[in-house]
Amino acid sequence: MAKKQLYFDEAERLFVIEQHGVADIAQRLNLAERTVRLWKDEGKWDDKRVAYLRSKQTFHEELYDFCRLLMLKAKNDMANNVKPDQSQMYTLGKLLPLITKVKDYEDAAAKKEPAALAGLSDDVIKEIEATVLGL
Repeated sequence: MAKKQLYFDEAERLFVIEQHGVADIAQRLNLAERTVRLWKDEGKWDDKRVAYLRSKQTFHEELYDFCRLLMLKAKNDMANNVKPDQSQMYTLGKLLPLITKVKDYEDAAAKKEPAALAGLSDDVIKEIEATVLGL
């Protein structure tokens, strides 16, 4: 079996999702740096990495926007002497601690170079999914 068949997908995952560099991937998989660089160019891994990072950053923005909408609706309901919807208040209450975790992550990530950002950790994403989606 050719090395490409054995290692291409793993090398791509390490580059795109794990944010490892070409030299590190080559060393980890016992490949020539030139080989990994060729695969990177052929597979357009730089584009895939940018798309992956954008999707993670978009998630942060969507989470904040969603919470803002819930808070605005509750505020408007209270201003109009309408009892806020209990399920929305429950969801907002569950999301608030997660927003703090996302904010802490963003503050830490802001100290890194933009190319090194890896998005939310898997643990934070799983906790958000469990809280909001019940997964």
